[in-house]
Amino acid sequence: MSDPQPDSVVRTYIDTHRAAFHDDLAEWLRIPSVSAQPEHADDVRRSAEWLAAKLKETGFPVAEVWETDGAPAVHAHWPSEDPGAPTVLVYGHHDVQPAAVADGWHTDPFEPVVRGGRMYARGAADDKGQVFFHTLGVRAHLAATGAAAPAVHLKLLIEGEEESGSPHFRELVETRAAELAADVVIVSDTGMWSETTPTVCTGMRGVADCEIDLHGPDQDIHSGAFGGAVPNPATAAARLVAALHDADGRVTVPGFYDGIAELTDAERALIAELPFDESEWLRTAKSHAAAGEAGYSTLERVWARPTAEVNGIGGGYQGPGGKTIVPSSAHVKLSFRLVSGQDPYEIEAAVKDWVAARIPDGIRHSITFGAPTRPCLTPLDHPALQSVVRSMGRAFGQKIRFTREGGSGPAADLQDVLDAPVLFLGISVPSDGWHAPNEKVELDLLLKGVETAAYLWGDLAAAHRTPRTPA
Repeated sequence: MSDPQPDSVVRTYIDTHRAAFHDDLAEWLRIPSVSAQPEHADDVRRSAEWLAAKLKETGFPVAEVWETDGAPAVHAHWPSEDPGAPTVLVYGHHDVQPAAVADGWHTDPFEPVVRGGRMYARGAADDKGQVFFHTLGVRAHLAATGAAAPAVHLKLLIEGEEESGSPHFRELVETRAAELAADVVIVSDTGMWSETTPTVCTGMRGVADCEIDLHGPDQDIHSGAFGGAVPNPATAAARLVAALHDADGRVTVPGFYDGIAELTDAERALIAELPFDESEWLRTAKSHAAAGEAGYSTLERVWARPTAEVNGIGGGYQGPGGKTIVPSSAHVKLSFRLVSGQDPYEIEAAVKDWVAARIPDGIRHSITFGAPTRPCLTPLDHPALQSVVRSMGRAFGQKIRFTREGGSGPAADLQDVLDAPVLFLGISVPSDGWHAPNEKVELDLLLKGVETAAYLWGDLAAAHRTPRTPA
């Protein structure tokens, strides 16, 4: 099932307006909306206000800045003329990572430069470019359909703190849940496999992380006088870390794998279709061998399997030369990437019990968890996902394959609070250099994102009619 709007009209409209689109994006990229640096707080606000004004100009009847206890977000809403149309919420972020010429940029990171069909600037791909393609996409959609409003009830939520860990995002979504209610969530803060292999992401892992503090003697003590006769917290830390995995690379925390969504044979076959070069991947990883849970490929391990990693371990004397002591304390930092079916709070409870059972007498310990992120996964046969695949296939003119993201993000909060499937629509490629010097976006691919969005709203309206009353 697909939307009947003519592709030629969409492409002609995009081509006619591409120069103005590039100019507007460059204007937005000049605003250094670095949420992590307090001195840029006014710039983050200016970025939100700029976007709200531009969305109004695009045609959204509602486009407003939403305050949080941190940086502001932007909300927009354009109701369909069809009251029975599905409601779609697009998520992205307008804040960016810090950047300076001294970091290795060839040009001013906040003065966009176009070279070789690429626009270089901080935020060009992550995430202003991928947010902004929706403005031209919806206009191309209207040009092709001849309608005055989108085929779906279209909403946007563009946050201002994603690059700072989204500390106020879930509260914002919970507080504004009625206004954000949607049948489908589209996340445009992701990427594709490569320039020549367009893909759709179907899920992200969640995360839980903790810090474990171990205390033995009340101070460092002489290892000759007391060693071997009192418990050593550094030894306890080492044993704890060593016990985290078994010989097959599986996490030993009881219940860790309970209820997880296992990869199907079909999903494994789709992952195997991707042109993955493990040697090249290892060079990117600055590593010398692949490792992990037995029975799974490298991509399966980083996309679809839960993991436990030792992020740091320390204790005792670390200076030059020897210092023969039993240290008074030791520390371990762990993180757990989670997949669909795992609840972060249940994992936290299981890890606490596992740690407590392995601490020897005479060692006091405490364990502190950071804010967790839930995993999210969209089934391959979900009708809304198929709309994204069809729309992207029309834009790229080739088969669309599937990936997942090994990392974590706030998308799962939208799935959890709004009870809506999360889909990913992104056109960024690995060479875009997110968070790195000389970040860029491929302008031709950016326009493919525009084209995909132009097709998507009609396809979703035709294929995914499980409407709610729009807020």
